[in-house]
Amino acid sequence: MTKRVLRHRRFYERATTLVEVLIVVAIIAMVAGGIGVAAFEYWLKAKQKTTATDARTVRNAARAWRMEYDAAGCPKFDELRQAGILDSDSRSGDAWGEPWLIQCDEVDVSVVSAGQDRKLDTSDDIRVPDGGESMRAL
Repeated sequence: MTKRVLRHRRFYERATTLVEVLIVVAIIAMVAGGIGVAAFEYWLKAKQKTTATDARTVRNAARAWRMEYDAAGCPKFDELRQAGILDSDSRSGDAWGEPWLIQCDEVDVSVVSAGQDRKLDTSDDIRVPDGGESMRAL
């Protein structure tokens, strides 16, 4: 064989085919998809924990408002901001964009988020203080 033919043969033996490239791309896509699914679960738990923490902050602010202004009343979120108990940059709702539900009784204050499904009185609601069920699984 001539040198030229040998050189072309070596080039074709070293080159990758389109099928090999597609297989590598498919493997990378499957790995990225698996990482995305796992990351979504952690992202959802982080939203739930952030909402619970923000609800505790709103609850403490509502309790302070009741001590200072009206022990029998129940403040709205805007009243907590206007009174300066909450910062103006405090979130006015949960991680899903729904407003806080502040509930008061004679003794205590509770704050409720409708949760991921955005419907109250469902299993994913986040309540502070919790009734012992909502955030225990986290």
